[in-house]
Amino acid sequence: MQVTILHKNVNRCPGIVALPNRLNAIAQRVLSEKRVYLKSDTDARVIRLAPLTQLGLIAGSAILVGWAVVSGALLAYDRIGGSSGEQAAQAQSVYESRLAVLAEERDIRATEARNAQDRFSAALDEVAKYQAELLATQKENQELQAGLEAVQAKLGAAIAERPDTSHAASAETDLALTALNDQLRSTAEARDAAAEAARIARAEAAAAKTEQEQLIARNDELFGQIEDAVSASVVPFQEMFDNIGLDTDALLASIDEGYAGQGGPLTEATVSTSGNAAINESEARAGDIIVSLDQVNRYRIAANKLPLDMPVKSAFRLTSGFGPRWGRMHKGLDMAGPTGTPVLAPGDGVVTFAGRQNGYGNIIKIEHALGTETRYAHLSKIRVKVGQKVSRGAQIGDMGNTGRSTGPHLHYEVRVDGKAVNPMSFIKAAQNVF
Repeated sequence: MQVTILHKNVNRCPGIVALPNRLNAIAQRVLSEKRVYLKSDTDARVIRLAPLTQLGLIAGSAILVGWAVVSGALLAYDRIGGSSGEQAAQAQSVYESRLAVLAEERDIRATEARNAQDRFSAALDEVAKYQAELLATQKENQELQAGLEAVQAKLGAAIAERPDTSHAASAETDLALTALNDQLRSTAEARDAAAEAARIARAEAAAAKTEQEQLIARNDELFGQIEDAVSASVVPFQEMFDNIGLDTDALLASIDEGYAGQGGPLTEATVSTSGNAAINESEARAGDIIVSLDQVNRYRIAANKLPLDMPVKSAFRLTSGFGPRWGRMHKGLDMAGPTGTPVLAPGDGVVTFAGRQNGYGNIIKIEHALGTETRYAHLSKIRVKVGQKVSRGAQIGDMGNTGRSTGPHLHYEVRVDGKAVNPMSFIKAAQNVF
């Protein structure tokens, strides 16, 4: 069997040849020389892997694995960033639809409870009327019975005193007794009818009372569901404002000043003195829910007036974060994407600058609530003008490569009272709201 050993014979100068030998000698302290044997039917070959070669292969493999991990992380971040906004919007829409259905069902149950209360009151009135008629009938019957006994006593005394009474007088007495008996019979029948009507009225009143209690219980369950839903909707807003660190009370006060309209014709208020305590309690709970819903709306309006949303919703790469970079302070986030990618307003505000500026290129500045300001630099196109009011989600420009820029991207800044802050603190605080 023929064995061939491969060698690389290259004529080089001694100085250049000595450098790899020294590097091999250093690498050999960590890695020993490896040999790979390749055998066929006719011959066998040996390939030597020097320590320096092994180090090169290990370094290349590490670079390849690192590149794969970074690329995968960026791809996952892009997918998460693109879908989280839509999922949050869908969840918000489903929650608002469910809340509207519960509120409508609560109103229906409240109306049914009031109708049941009205029917119960009417049934009680009927019972009282029938009881009064029954008492009157019983009293009349007693009076007639007493009168009949008195007449019978007088007739008996008269007959006893005059045993020879004529046949005509006896017939007249019989007629009087018959009339009295007929009157007593009709009175007894009227009494029995009134008693039956009172019994039926009491049964209807009990049924109405049971129906009212069931409606009140169902209404109470609906109120509980609505109260839980409202409480759950307030928590994300409270956590968001706490994480931002701004003066939330001042922001809500400004919301109250801007949304304080009242009006409409006024009518005299009527107060029921015979109402049901459970219904009055339900009305009080409904008032509390309305107050809580108003609080949610105030939080939502306040959230719209702050730059809490993402300025780019399309696919992008976060190429530079907030903080020191190359010995200088980088005061924003760099989001790289294709030229023309839509740039959106992250909150309601007023445009204070729209034009070119040194270093920034085409730039837009928007003033928001509580002294917050956002900046959007390196744009290829500006779609707003100074003094224009913009709403959250409105397109204000296109991503570009103007100014001091190495490629198409958006430089996004958030400033509070003129001082640059990390935009991610606003974006992360609102990730459970938008």
